[in-house]
Amino acid sequence: MALEKPRRRRPDAGRPFIEDETGRRPFMRGIMVHSLLSRGASFEDAYKAASEVREKIRGRETVGRLELAAMVEGFFSGGRGLEEKRLPLTPSIRVVGDGTETPFSKGLLSQSLLAAAVERNEAYEVAREIEAELVQARIHEIGREQLRARVAATLERSLGERVASRYRVWRAFQRRDRPMVLLLGGAAGVGKTTLAQEVAHRLGIARVTSTDSIRQVMRIMLSPELVPALHASSYDAHEVMGDAERADEPVVEGFRTQAATVGVGVRAIIERAIAENTDLILEGVSILPGQIDLSAYVDSAHVIFLVVATLDEEAFTRRFAARGKSAKQRPTHRYVKNLDAILRIQDDILEAADQFDIPIVDNSSFEASVRSVLRHVTETLREQGGMREPGPP
Repeated sequence: MALEKPRRRRPDAGRPFIEDETGRRPFMRGIMVHSLLSRGASFEDAYKAASEVREKIRGRETVGRLELAAMVEGFFSGGRGLEEKRLPLTPSIRVVGDGTETPFSKGLLSQSLLAAAVERNEAYEVAREIEAELVQARIHEIGREQLRARVAATLERSLGERVASRYRVWRAFQRRDRPMVLLLGGAAGVGKTTLAQEVAHRLGIARVTSTDSIRQVMRIMLSPELVPALHASSYDAHEVMGDAERADEPVVEGFRTQAATVGVGVRAIIERAIAENTDLILEGVSILPGQIDLSAYVDSAHVIFLVVATLDEEAFTRRFAARGKSAKQRPTHRYVKNLDAILRIQDDILEAADQFDIPIVDNSSFEASVRSVLRHVTETLREQGGMREPGPP
């Protein structure tokens, strides 16, 4: 006799349903907590209010949205405040297009605006404004392109045509047939890794790689006897190379020899991203202007090259101290001891950037540097895509 499998309990079994003119959906305390947090409630109050409402409607089959909103307003009327008291609980708004349907989200929308070099607070305010417009207009379903047009119009009205244009460029790029490869070169300690990670977050790029990782793989494959420069740091590679010590500038010679070797792996990583049509951010000291022929990728990818620099010597020391705390295998004193060599390598990189017309980002302010990179990305995509250049900011 076969045993009967236990029936799986439906996620909405036993839940009251919320009804309005758009239909009905199960009540979920977590969604209400999130909605109240977005309206300025503390987590404690949001959780208490959602729990209280759940107890009041427990056992009921349906509850109207207006009745639900009244319960919430009653909870917050006794001294607890909401930033948006007049805004009812946000009804479900669906974003449709390309055969898909997703719920509207202020968080996701504000995240997408960061790619246009919009500040976080401004991005969230724009997202809240658009949500309020949709609620007040009783729009429960909107096409994806219609939403993007509304976003661009709101950005132009609130922040100017330049910002709206950057948003349009990045959105247009999402339908591209070529990947974007962003290269961030620069000496040790200039903040390339942190900058790359934040830019990747704002652009929604999942693949971020460093030349340190490439070099580590190559070290396993190539012995110190075969390629000695590969088994040293960029600033002391000359110490393991007899020929470099006889050069006019041994530090630069050792660095360039190492960069040329790692450059083989850099080209392989770029070509793999192109083959997979995957966006990539690649950062590292071994990405030297003039050492990689970027023209070879002009028809297959949007390759954008920037050099990151720190022109303040004290900023180097502060970054090395922070790096030493987060990465114990990279002690601060080694970098400080070799600061002169690192600065000489930076000078060489900057000279190469000037020679090959590679833009330089002075990473004196992290947030300003992130926005600078984002602006350069969208402007380059505009030029490479043949899009109309907007007027001055």
